[in-house]
Amino acid sequence: MLHAVVLGAAAGGGFPQWNSNAPACREVRRGGSRARARSQASVALSANERDWFVLNASPDLRLQIEATAVLHPREGLRSSPISGVVATGGDVDAIAGLLHLRERHHFTLFAPARVLDVIAANPIFGVLAPDYVGRVELPLDETVALAGMAGNAGLAVRAFAVPGKVPLYLEEGGRDPGLSEAGDAVGLELIDTTAGNSFFFIPGCAFVTAGLRQRLAGSALVFFDGTLWRDDEMIRAGVGDKTGRRMGHISMSGPEGAIAAFADLAVRQRIFIHINNSNPVLFEDSPERREAETAGWEIAYDGMEVRL
Repeated sequence: MLHAVVLGAAAGGGFPQWNSNAPACREVRRGGSRARARSQASVALSANERDWFVLNASPDLRLQIEATAVLHPREGLRSSPISGVVATGGDVDAIAGLLHLRERHHFTLFAPARVLDVIAANPIFGVLAPDYVGRVELPLDETVALAGMAGNAGLAVRAFAVPGKVPLYLEEGGRDPGLSEAGDAVGLELIDTTAGNSFFFIPGCAFVTAGLRQRLAGSALVFFDGTLWRDDEMIRAGVGDKTGRRMGHISMSGPEGAIAAFADLAVRQRIFIHINNSNPVLFEDSPERREAETAGWEIAYDGMEVRL
């Protein structure tokens, strides 16, 4: 059985974001009941309740581990059930948490070649000693086994390109490099190799292509990019000058948004994750939240659990 635990559901910066005084952030800080805090997006996965794999190592990973009992040490003075990390991109909110795992613990980092190149180019990640932390490339559209501490973990992963862009910090001179499907952003299909069940994890995606629609149609579960409600949301709120698509993220609403794109895909469970602090769906009583839920979507929250 696949067991997924949402470690964090927010976009980069978390919710509330440390320097944001937006209405939703104020609501959380004052202890209001309309919205709940969320850490930065990450999911933990196991097929055997023994070996756990973290999908994207967020900057909040240490606190997420402490908040999640299945990830606590179980044996001896030092141990961890975390067997590996699978990264979908080179953004700060997907790889910075690797630095929390530098305490000489054996695990494997799985990532596409472009992400491994970003990590290899930054000497700070040298604290992940190669004799403790293996690095395994995920070739696009190939199935790769996720090995556990004692061998077979009963899991495999298939990475595939989605429309996206390089991380903002890698843009040259702040120039827009445009969107591509070259592997700077990827989605993951996580597969139970015993039962054959699978689900998808796609925390960043600029738009839904015909090929992606075909891949997801009829699937049991999809965690999908829920960064913004509308494309110009941050501009309208006065907290940014980029649209969602410019940042590599689809909007939830609108004729080209995720809700419309999934309307006829027969995905049994669809969950928005990577939700920005400006997104009105964070207010549990908002019209936007009701619209998303009426369309069959769930809004991820820290500690949410799903079993397949």
